[in-house]
Amino acid sequence: MSIFHQPPAIYVNEVNIKVSNLLNSIQFYKDIIGLKVLAQTETTAKLSADGKTTLVSLKQIEHAQPKSRTAGLYHFALLLPSRKSLSVFLRHLVQTGYPFGAGDHLVSEALYLDDPDGNGIEVYSDRPESKWVWKEDLVVMSTEHIDARGILQESQSPWEGLPAETIMGHIHLHVSNLNEAKEFYTKGLGFDVVSHYPQAIFMTSEKYHHHIAINTWAGIGVPLTPENGVGLNWYEIVYPNETERKDMIHRLQSLGYNVLKESNYYVTKDPSGNQIRLTI
Repeated sequence: MSIFHQPPAIYVNEVNIKVSNLLNSIQFYKDIIGLKVLAQTETTAKLSADGKTTLVSLKQIEHAQPKSRTAGLYHFALLLPSRKSLSVFLRHLVQTGYPFGAGDHLVSEALYLDDPDGNGIEVYSDRPESKWVWKEDLVVMSTEHIDARGILQESQSPWEGLPAETIMGHIHLHVSNLNEAKEFYTKGLGFDVVSHYPQAIFMTSEKYHHHIAINTWAGIGVPLTPENGVGLNWYEIVYPNETERKDMIHRLQSLGYNVLKESNYYVTKDPSGNQIRLTI
């Protein structure tokens, strides 16, 4: 387990996605991404890498509207345990012929693809923390061409799905107003700004390169994804203990945000309407 995805860090865990056709989506997430089905109903599915922990859950919606320029999911990112596992995944994508993109972000090497509804997915591995470059409190990141040949040379192991150690590394969201969202995620939820891109802010807990990123690349002032639109339904943020969660809830309420108690978690929405489950 990454030290940045356990206490005392605040990190992203399960991501729940709205899809138009559950069976098509399950097939994609099994055959292309390599997740296993933990549980399934007629309209929902829970997907896992280790057979125990839900990383991605799916919800089929009726009369689904296709993806459009709205606030919501840009991508969720599955963090692999090693460059060798990224090598196996890259070879698998090449062999399947499924379209994908790629980027070397200096702190990590990443592959990008979309599910059948256009929901963005990143699958990546981190470079060793010792190789991350910091300038004051900001980490140096970029987007360069990946060394695909070098990655492929890391491993000749056969594709057997995602490694059990795969976790949810981060989430990247379209928002309608960057400054409002920044205040919510920093002053409210407790993240720290760690990097900037044009029209984008990356945020961290415990000096990871980022747990959450926000951008206005879909446009400033864009509306939230409609209720029957494919995309993000909700995502989960995990706090290390009840004390820190209560402190965060008080901060959100003092900023004017509603926080509702559900069964064993709380629910809030960021200024763009992205729904978040707050757990410990």
